[in-house]
Amino acid sequence: MKVTFIYPCVGKRPGEAYPNSWLMEPLAIAQLSALTPPSWERVFYDDRFDSIPYDDPTDLVALSVETYSARRAYQISARFRERGVRVVMGGFHPTLAPEDAASHADALVVGEAEGVWATLLDDFEAGRLQPHYEASSHPDLAGIFPDRKLFAGKRYMNLALVETARGCRFNCDFCSISSFYNHSYSARPVGDVVQEITSLRKKNVFFVDDNLCVERDRALALFRALEPLGIRWVGQISVHVAGDDECLEAMRHSGCLGVLVGFETLNPGGNAVSGKALKGSLRPVYEKAVAQFARHRIGIYGTFVFGYDSDTRETLRETADFALRHRLFFSAFNHLVPFPGTPLFERLSDEKRLLQEKWWLSPHYHFGDVAFQPALLSPEELSLACFEARHSFYGWRRILRRALNWRSNCRSPFMTVLFWLSNLNARREVEKRQGLPLGVDE
Repeated sequence: MKVTFIYPCVGKRPGEAYPNSWLMEPLAIAQLSALTPPSWERVFYDDRFDSIPYDDPTDLVALSVETYSARRAYQISARFRERGVRVVMGGFHPTLAPEDAASHADALVVGEAEGVWATLLDDFEAGRLQPHYEASSHPDLAGIFPDRKLFAGKRYMNLALVETARGCRFNCDFCSISSFYNHSYSARPVGDVVQEITSLRKKNVFFVDDNLCVERDRALALFRALEPLGIRWVGQISVHVAGDDECLEAMRHSGCLGVLVGFETLNPGGNAVSGKALKGSLRPVYEKAVAQFARHRIGIYGTFVFGYDSDTRETLRETADFALRHRLFFSAFNHLVPFPGTPLFERLSDEKRLLQEKWWLSPHYHFGDVAFQPALLSPEELSLACFEARHSFYGWRRILRRALNWRSNCRSPFMTVLFWLSNLNARREVEKRQGLPLGVDE
């Protein structure tokens, strides 16, 4: 038997290359391959830069689907199913919107694949493939190592993606991750993580955990185990960690270059929606956090979300100015996205504020478009505010000014090179990503 794994792109413009900053290893595919019995032949095509050979013989096609890539995934699936090839879909979108994906696939994997993938393959071989597979509990993650052999020869960023744990205990109403894992958290043994990293050729690591420091004692044990490995890493953490000097010091000694912090908003009216239970005014909390990270010489990739019901043009400007004034290493300014299966989607749907119920399938929806009616702004104003914040942050003078943040951004020759390469690439892609269509016209 032969299975063809495919990672669909968000979309493409004719004649243009895919955004470089999105070309990271699709860890979910490597995990799925590791769960596949050796008796199965495996091939992998990354739709972001590979041509998909629809006519090559294969028994089964497996697609990992996110909401932004759903339209393209459905296009790919249709081509294979026209030839009589069975198609399986899994990932965030089929899990959170199974009624949407079901008509485009022969089987769906809902939730985590570890508990059901082997059963699905057995059923397929026996001719009894079911339309729906869902594990009854969260899997034990011990002893499972991604199969990265599928990535050989592919042009990904020089960054190995490593998962140490899954899920997040915050309750942000816009977050598909919280909905996917049902606010749960499960961790791999630290020894397994160390073993995986030791086997990697790449020594630049991105920990994909949604919050590396959910369990403080485990996080400290992980950081101390990483210290002798000599790696350089970045990861995602909560702003709450900024008050823990011991944890920050252990991070720096373990090779931490920087962290992605979801500041989300400076507007107190958006704090309840973000679900992170920060008390009082957000600005002094964030300013203290930024100072703490700088004191430990850790760079900050700040992410901000625009479009809460209390947001105005003034509050959005204040948020963008915060990132500029504190000379963050990197920043993302994104509008709220009503992903299906999230409380935000349900609320906006109930309030009749969705501009299109299935915006991800619309040929008229493009990356950067706002899919709902904001409370105090027009959709166009909100979209433009995000674009202008990115354009300003990655302007030449702003990049130069942020480069002068020697303590965090350019504290070493390596960090200086990384800062300039990352920011110049982001500058090039501000306009490249804006307006990118979903799906591909073939």
